[in-house]
Amino acid sequence: MDFTFSAQQEDFRAAVRSALASEAPPAYVRAMIEDPVGVTPGLWQTMAGLGWLGVLVPESAGGLGLGLVDVVVLQEEMGKLPFPGPIASSAVAATLAAVRLGVDEVLEDLAAGHRRGTVAVEEPGHGDPLATVRARAVREGDAGDGAQWVLEGTKPLVLDGANADFALVVAHDGDGLATFLLDAPAGDPVPGLDVTRKLSRVVLDGRRARRVGPPGDHEVLWRRILDDVNVALCAELVGTAERALELAVEYAKVRVQFDRPIATFQVIKHKAADMLHHLELARVGTHYAAWASDADDPERERAAAMCKGYVAEAADSVTAECIQVHGGVGFTWDVDCHLLYRRAKQDDLLFGAQGFQRQRLADLLLGPAGR
Repeated sequence: MDFTFSAQQEDFRAAVRSALASEAPPAYVRAMIEDPVGVTPGLWQTMAGLGWLGVLVPESAGGLGLGLVDVVVLQEEMGKLPFPGPIASSAVAATLAAVRLGVDEVLEDLAAGHRRGTVAVEEPGHGDPLATVRARAVREGDAGDGAQWVLEGTKPLVLDGANADFALVVAHDGDGLATFLLDAPAGDPVPGLDVTRKLSRVVLDGRRARRVGPPGDHEVLWRRILDDVNVALCAELVGTAERALELAVEYAKVRVQFDRPIATFQVIKHKAADMLHHLELARVGTHYAAWASDADDPERERAAAMCKGYVAEAADSVTAECIQVHGGVGFTWDVDCHLLYRRAKQDDLLFGAQGFQRQRLADLLLGPAGR
């Protein structure tokens, strides 16, 4: 089986890499740390014009109509910066959810960059992110497709929730998990370990929203959505780990101790070899999980759980070792090591951390009785 990228995908990677080198150099990334949105309007529209925001949007709605493997190509390059804007929240999570749930009304605007979306899923707790949902929705007025619902609860960790134009909110409607389109979530910004990514706390109490998606319980749909979002995050982490390895090797070649570059020391060689080993296994696992999703392979769910369970840990390790190779300077604001480490640690915790994914994989392989 051939797991290499097609010529078109390699051309896409080259185009993304070239555009980011020109439009989003390291100085841009650092400048956006203090920006409330994390991306300039000009760059957002440039990305829309290049098709990046519509990779997953069907061609009929103005997108490219591509799949998760193509998102992997984009996300790996984004992870190398790491990119500070709402790509993961809008172009990945909100778009995946809108496509899976059939919320076609937002797709054209997402692809064109006219609106930014996000998803509001996670609540306090650990393990399965869907099992922690406590938010509720109560129908207001007569039943029907246009009925308004009143939401109750809090979503304490919403990506880009302060500036998104809408959020797809997961809440209980009395019959199970359902999805609600909330315009202008207007979350309160909250600090996070990753200073390049914008987080917010969205209080739902009394907010009116519209139920979207098919009738019935949406739990199965959201499990698939979160699996695909996690694979996209893992692709980002592959890029983050790759850049961390590059920085470590570059520094080791020029840092001199005892009249020798530290790259000649056996311990540094071993660290670099271990970092490469983790990176390549993470890359293979991510590419396989993305292919399995696009192909609806029977192993898709296992591949997604295995991917997040391993890649999150691998990226943690590689980015931490990058700091170690840099020594004391690796902890300073002047180098990018800590930005990569912060992205790896925070992506690990989003939408189901590695510990939950490993337990889930064990259950898929052995069943709950096999614990």
